[in-house]
Amino acid sequence: MIKTTAMIFEELKRYASPASKLSRMVSKGEYIPIIKGLYETDKSTPGYLLAGSIYGPSYLSFEFALAYYELIPEAVYTFTSATYSKKKKKEFDTTFGTFIYRDVPSEVYPFSVLIVREGEYSYHIASPEKALCDTLYTKKPVANRNELRSLLFDDMRIDETEFAMLKLDEIKSLSERYRSTNVQKLYGLMRKLL
Repeated sequence: MIKTTAMIFEELKRYASPASKLSRMVSKGEYIPIIKGLYETDKSTPGYLLAGSIYGPSYLSFEFALAYYELIPEAVYTFTSATYSKKKKKEFDTTFGTFIYRDVPSEVYPFSVLIVREGEYSYHIASPEKALCDTLYTKKPVANRNELRSLLFDDMRIDETEFAMLKLDEIKSLSERYRSTNVQKLYGLMRKLL
């Protein structure tokens, strides 16, 4: 379970020095520091469950979400998330893994984000369509559909069977909000292929 320093100090208020008690509890492994002011009680907690608490508002996306939905064959060991209006990429190296946060346009940020509940945790993750659009938004603009095909299927190694299952209407709706050449070309390519 994720806890802030303030929550823990409230639980330890009967001690003369809650900070010293917390320090001892960290040494014993009862609390595992994530980042300054944030702790986890279970060292086996998967990192993706913590991503939204480390920096936000944010949702899991980009390569992590593409792997999560099996759109790409590679295992991804970095927890990549989307934010907005932060102006720069943020990275946190923690006991639970590496967490990277990068901006997407604020106009598109709230759309096609799912809330998933897992035990006592919940997390936000982009839909498969949104994860692909977020990823393409961060790539250098392609000149035409052939370059986009090469980017998708050769460079990014997108699974063509999974790609064919993406929702065209969701891609259309998202493409209107991104104002991104790559995302607009994605919609055009999908209309042609599907």
